[in-house]
Amino acid sequence: MTRALIGLVLGAALVGLCGCASEPTDSPSRYVRQIQADRAAKDAAFRTESHSPIPATKRNVLLPLNYYPPDPSYRVPAVLKPDPQNVVIEVPTSTGKPRREQVYGTLEFLLKGQTVKLTAFVEEGSVNADRLFVPFRDPTNGTETYGGGRYLDLERTPTGLYVIDFNEAYNPYCAYSPTWECPFPPPENRLPVPIKAGEKLPKSEIASHGSR
Repeated sequence: MTRALIGLVLGAALVGLCGCASEPTDSPSRYVRQIQADRAAKDAAFRTESHSPIPATKRNVLLPLNYYPPDPSYRVPAVLKPDPQNVVIEVPTSTGKPRREQVYGTLEFLLKGQTVKLTAFVEEGSVNADRLFVPFRDPTNGTETYGGGRYLDLERTPTGLYVIDFNEAYNPYCAYSPTWECPFPPPENRLPVPIKAGEKLPKSEIASHGSR
């Protein structure tokens, strides 16, 4: 998502939460409303922004985006173990041209009773980047979610402690248009746990899979 889109999405989401100040910030209902507000704001941005990844001819079909219902059980704490060598790897992309990504570290966390790991990346040479890129695959890919995997973006923290929220998992932009180049998750970021949270395939595509 571009910086302009991120600003629009966050601003609209904050407006949607006005009037909730008296409610505990960690209440499940407030959390669900926040996720729903974020999603509505993203739909609005994708429908009207000039840099929307969804072509104008597809917006009435693909919007609103399709999601699993918000589920707080997919929001978990994680610890990042930095990669001291700053290894750079070539990641395959949807266009066939490899993209060089720098390994920032490994996120370790407990999800649905299993200890799992995800590699977090930054752009090559961006050691001081403020956001971590976390692409992943899981058993829902190709039937309920995009076959090429999904993404998470995390704000970098100085402590190495993170919160991974799979309710914020989103599709690569090449899921909407082949003009976008999208890196595919590396093999080590294949999760054994089905991630029934975050963005799904469009309803029409899920229906076609179910009819086969």
